[in-house]
Amino acid sequence: MTHTVEATYDNGVLRLAHPLPLTPNEKVRVTIESAVLATVPSSIMQTQGILGWTGDHETLRRLAEDPEFDPQESA
Repeated sequence: MTHTVEATYDNGVLRLAHPLPLTPNEKVRVTIESAVLATVPSSIMQTQGILGWTGDHETLRRLAEDPEFDPQESA
């Protein structure tokens, strides 16, 4: 069974926004995904590695979504 929960990282501890529906001593596997990166389209994330981008994700997304750089606009 999979559960997605919101949490905040604070001083080395993940603080869950809501309790998990788990039993005591239940073994789980944890995957961490940044909420900020989750909003960046995968195509932009893939391009970031190809271009060797050294800036932040938000700037990259803003540039990628800018109509000025839309290939259809220059056609």
